[in-house]
Amino acid sequence: MIMAWIGALAIGLSLGLLGSGGSVLTVPVLVYLVGQEEKVAIAGSLAVVGSIALVGALPYLARRMIDWRSLGLFGIPGMAGTWLGAWLAAYVSGQTQLLAFAMVMLVAAGFMLRREPLVTAAPARRRAWKVMADGLVVGVLTGFVGVGGGFLIVPALVLLGGLSMHRAVATSLAIIALKSFAGFWKYTDVLDTQGLELDWSVLAVVTALGVIGSLFGNRLAVKLPHHRLKRGFGIFLIFMGLFIVWRNLPWQHG
Repeated sequence: MIMAWIGALAIGLSLGLLGSGGSVLTVPVLVYLVGQEEKVAIAGSLAVVGSIALVGALPYLARRMIDWRSLGLFGIPGMAGTWLGAWLAAYVSGQTQLLAFAMVMLVAAGFMLRREPLVTAAPARRRAWKVMADGLVVGVLTGFVGVGGGFLIVPALVLLGGLSMHRAVATSLAIIALKSFAGFWKYTDVLDTQGLELDWSVLAVVTALGVIGSLFGNRLAVKLPHHRLKRGFGIFLIFMGLFIVWRNLPWQHG
């Protein structure tokens, strides 16, 4: 279990250092280090990610950096999409969900390993329908595989929502919290119908350690080269994604 607690710290550390990536660590920590069933881990991931994002958003809220219009345009469709993704999860196996999750990890790795900045354009005129559509799609992804989707939300808020990078990060944390809690609420129904239960004590410890790791990561971020951190994390995601694919290939369960 010690490795699980170290993994929980790594979840928050990633969020603090990079502003994203913590959610793609949560499910592997709960499945492979804690030993939870796939659907239980995905549901728990939504609770953990939502809680850490909420704590991270509070300082930005105090500084009035959250853009409420974008929060509504992206967050409300995102919550609906997350509910839909959690509903869809009831009709597929946990193995299928983990394979989809691995694909998301590989996509996230691609974003991390990009040589040019992910967001290079100046803030554009706000396109409301595009922000709403993107929120819906990312929400479905959140509900189905348990990731917050910050690596997709921030570029959308800058390029489609017209926000500055700092306001986009602040608003993204609030959106992740809303989407995660919406998906978690629906997932409680999914778990009930399948006779599965959450381990609240584990989730409380993982969340607390994640918050501690996030606070430490925020302080450490100013002292370390950001591009090297992103590159190292991207390479780690590739190996982890391939590992999850290998563990969930059909013949591994035959």
